[in-house]
Amino acid sequence: MSTIKDGLLAELDRRVTDKILEPTNAELLKKLIKDANSDNEAMMIAELGTTYKRTGLHFDKRLEKMTNDIRYFKKNKKLSFHTDDSKPTHKLIIGDNYEALQNLLIQYKGMIDVIYIDPPYGKDSMGEFAQTNYENAITRDNLLSMLYPRLMLAKMLLSDNGVIFCSIDDKNQAYVKCLFDEVFGEKNFISTSIIMNNRGGRDYGGIAIQHEYLLIFSKNIYEYELNPIEDPDRQFQYTDEKGGFNLMELRNRNVKFNNRNRPNLFYPFFLNPNKQDSNGLFAIALEESEAFNVKVLPAISQGIQTVWRWGKEEKSRENLNKEIFGKANQNGGYMIVQKYRKTTKMQRSIWDEKEFVNERGTEAVKDIIGKGIFDYPKSVSLLKRIVELSSKNDSIILDFFAGSGSLGHAVLDINRNEAKEGNLIEEAISEGNRSFILCQLNEITDTTPQGIAYDVTAKRLKRIMTGECYDGTKDFEWIKKNKPYGGNLDVYEIASVANFETTKNKTPFDVIDETLYGKKKFTTLQEKIEWVCGNFSNAQKTME
Repeated sequence: MSTIKDGLLAELDRRVTDKILEPTNAELLKKLIKDANSDNEAMMIAELGTTYKRTGLHFDKRLEKMTNDIRYFKKNKKLSFHTDDSKPTHKLIIGDNYEALQNLLIQYKGMIDVIYIDPPYGKDSMGEFAQTNYENAITRDNLLSMLYPRLMLAKMLLSDNGVIFCSIDDKNQAYVKCLFDEVFGEKNFISTSIIMNNRGGRDYGGIAIQHEYLLIFSKNIYEYELNPIEDPDRQFQYTDEKGGFNLMELRNRNVKFNNRNRPNLFYPFFLNPNKQDSNGLFAIALEESEAFNVKVLPAISQGIQTVWRWGKEEKSRENLNKEIFGKANQNGGYMIVQKYRKTTKMQRSIWDEKEFVNERGTEAVKDIIGKGIFDYPKSVSLLKRIVELSSKNDSIILDFFAGSGSLGHAVLDINRNEAKEGNLIEEAISEGNRSFILCQLNEITDTTPQGIAYDVTAKRLKRIMTGECYDGTKDFEWIKKNKPYGGNLDVYEIASVANFETTKNKTPFDVIDETLYGKKKFTTLQEKIEWVCGNFSNAQKTME
């Protein structure tokens, strides 16, 4: 049985556990899924078990159907460029993001660490298809129906500790939040944060609207952990030969993270009660000995045995051990603490920094591309904060409503700044290694005659990464104040081929390039046929 079918069966079990689906109905659906002729058919059957008893959310979903055409990635060599092979290679995919996500699943299933989306909820964003139910908004059924299958694919792409962020306005927030609850599960909800994106506010019926929302969900609430952020006002309580530091308990204080669901984080430290430094901290070890003879486990909280924040076999353990000590607690026992040297703090639910306002995004695009070409781009500073919160040095970050490419800009900037700032454990000696994947439909507008992806997204990335446009010109404001980021960009477009095509050099086995999916060139035709047949059935599904 395929891994997709296994996942669908597990999802049905979850719906039964959450009392969304009746057990008898689930058993019938399981039988049908097991007998399904393809993964696509199995997914369509599983959707029959999608009900909305928890949230009360109902909408008319667009139907999925199979076609004879296979959608696949085709490299745009004219728009792609490489400046430094020691740096990450990023991707821009031009075309329908539904088809892009289907193709990304072939290589990146369970590998994306961070997803950010700013979906279209204005009437002009969906073209002639959109019908309005209030001024400047697409029909909510169309918005939710468009998002639903894309979120299902996004969930498959996310890693187990992955996080997804979604910007949304106040009129649609409640409905889109319900949709996220259904797709990702209410237990995986992290926050509905308020973004102060217009400090002056726009007058909508007597109230100056100053904000929008940012929905944040995890793939698995027991696996994710957001990063702390810079706090320039942070004061240090302790000092040693390396400088100032504060102490942070190594125990995860969230009782959700217990020794049953995170057994790899439950183990003892051993403390030497006779070896104490000038700050009153005790030396510790991972193994018991004559000197290190006091056993310390994570504390019990609310009757639940909690766990540490770090696993015993963490790859950074060698460096981390230098910063971990024991400390006497108020109860006469001991706790394990980590020296915390970086000036960081936890992100609050209201994001009100001046650099997050929409005007900053508009100014950036104007300096790179020109004035009045793209409306309402997101602030690079806002997207940097999202990436800082949720990513590691080597994370893969996806935006499948890429717009002007602000998320790619944010990733490039963080990678560069990481070399200057270092990280929590040890100073970085090179730039960050994060990579981004952007997907953007090439919509043609009055200001983008060749389409948004060509005239805005690709041009922006080319200019900030290389310092010049595709035609070799360098007459834009941004380059006068900034150094190009460098790096590499592969640009793909969505092409199609009939699954029954037999013309020599035009069959699916001829035109689909496996190297664009992280594979080496196959040595035999049989290998290629098996790979295409086993991976591209989902790429034949379209939305009615």
